[in-house]
Amino acid sequence: MMNKYLLVAGLLGELSAELQRLDRWQLDHPGEEALASTLPFCVDTLNFDQWLQFVLIPRMEQLVLQQAPLPSSVSIYPMASESYKEELAEVTDLLRLIARFDLLLSGKVVEQ
Repeated sequence: MMNKYLLVAGLLGELSAELQRLDRWQLDHPGEEALASTLPFCVDTLNFDQWLQFVLIPRMEQLVLQQAPLPSSVSIYPMASESYKEELAEVTDLLRLIARFDLLLSGKVVEQ
């Protein structure tokens, strides 16, 4: 079995690349106040693309670098599909990556 950290790192890279391909990657950092939100997914301060880019991806990259314990009850897909419900066709591949991410971390078989 391939190292889970490598799988997570690979998926994070794919997520970053897909956000860039969709032109949803932003160069401007939202700022510390926005990132300090205590609500799930920072819904009050960030849009979902920003949450992926500035919260999920960097936090998970840190865990991978430190070989720290990875979260095991991950459920990002429902929020993602809700956030993107008006543009599902455009974000099919992004949603597929998020679904793989959930499956990988929650310990279920990852559908390739």
